[in-house]
Amino acid sequence: MLNGLPAFSDPRILVGTSTADDAGVISLTPELALVHTVDVFAPVVDDPYTFGRIAAVNSLSDIYAMGGDPLAALNVAGFPGNLDSSVLTDILRGGQDAMLEAGAAPLGGHTFQSSEVRYGLAVTGVIHPDRIITNANARPGDRLVLTKPIGCGTIVQAIMTRGAVNCRILEECRASMLRSNRTASQIMRRYARACTDVTGFGLLGHLQEMMEGSDVGAELFVSELPIFEGVLDLIREGVVDSGVKPNRNSFETNVEFAAEVQVEMQTLLFGAETSGGLLIAAPPQHSSDLCRELRNCGCLSAEIGVVTNAPKGKVKVKFNV
Repeated sequence: MLNGLPAFSDPRILVGTSTADDAGVISLTPELALVHTVDVFAPVVDDPYTFGRIAAVNSLSDIYAMGGDPLAALNVAGFPGNLDSSVLTDILRGGQDAMLEAGAAPLGGHTFQSSEVRYGLAVTGVIHPDRIITNANARPGDRLVLTKPIGCGTIVQAIMTRGAVNCRILEECRASMLRSNRTASQIMRRYARACTDVTGFGLLGHLQEMMEGSDVGAELFVSELPIFEGVLDLIREGVVDSGVKPNRNSFETNVEFAAEVQVEMQTLLFGAETSGGLLIAAPPQHSSDLCRELRNCGCLSAEIGVVTNAPKGKVKVKFNV
């Protein structure tokens, strides 16, 4: 779609559409730049307030993945005319609470009539132009660190199709989606060479985008992956989230699976995530310090792979190192 747009240039743009970064960055002064992002999606939980918080946390994460700090946000909401307006009020309240906790000022927004509920934020953040962390600077030898488990898409799909999953698994997934990447972002800025957050394109999609932007490849070790309990069993039972097919179509040509990687694991890696963790490429001499600081602050820190000299965007998925 972007290929059909006329080319343009603007010296103020520090991060634009040339890479698949999480947000755009535009310079204001030699010491200040603005980080812009927007994200909207359908409910992933039944409770309106919780959905609002999750959607807001998910939107704010794009600012954190770039190494920025949220400044202000606008609500973007699609809402059916036949639903009680109190539902939208609860969604907006959840979003506002997440914004305020992030230090972002809620500035209003836009609501449109929709056949289904949709909600998210357009967020503006701030960053020093010399401290921008993109997804396009990973180097061979860098270690890949992930800060949240994967499998939310499968759990949400199980709720939608079955009406219920194990209460403990559901609560762990909900807690993860509600957990802000703010602390992980503040830590990774001291160590990261590249970063992205893992959301709709799934772990493989976002990893491949990072590798393509950096003109490198990667090896991913599934034995090191943090995965929500019971997710692989759900996939074996036929629960496949709606993001798997489009993500597989978009990214599988550059992915090579070792023979020992099970089919259900392959499916999981293409699955969409909601409000997922940060995927960080850190120099090998700093990865241990990064992981230790993340753990000390209560964040998950799983070293799941390594950046290689493989062809641009090529990802090899192995069972272990």
